[in-house]
Amino acid sequence: MAQIWKLEQQTEIKSSPDRLFDIYKNKSHLMPKICPQNLQSVQVLDGDGRSVGSVRLWTYIMGRPVIAKDKIGAVDEENRSITFDLIGGEVTKYYSSFKATLQATSREGKNWAKWTLEFEKLNEQVPTPHSHMEFLLNGAKEIDAYLLNA
Repeated sequence: MAQIWKLEQQTEIKSSPDRLFDIYKNKSHLMPKICPQNLQSVQVLDGDGRSVGSVRLWTYIMGRPVIAKDKIGAVDEENRSITFDLIGGEVTKYYSSFKATLQATSREGKNWAKWTLEFEKLNEQVPTPHSHMEFLLNGAKEIDAYLLNA
């Protein structure tokens, strides 16, 4: 029986959770300009690129240029949460399912970007995607810095 694994990690942000969530939900086209050393392009393949069911193609750098095709699986405006189901690209060579959820929150006087990865490895030799988590957390930090200077 397949096992679903889960990784969760958060980073403190200085910008408002609303603004961070807005970039991920509504303005992903700005991300290559915000994070040019890590993200080369974002293309909308289906839908509007912002709502559930939209499909996008990302070209990003993880040591070398790689691609990922995602489908927006869920959006929760009230909780500032968005879920991306990876449906193609590099990640699908190693994981039979891979889902990334961002939640931007305020708690105890601080603002947070929390990433949750849920994944199923194709086999036991596949590593836990700590590098993907680090990539996502670093991206949130870069977007936070951009928002503070905008």
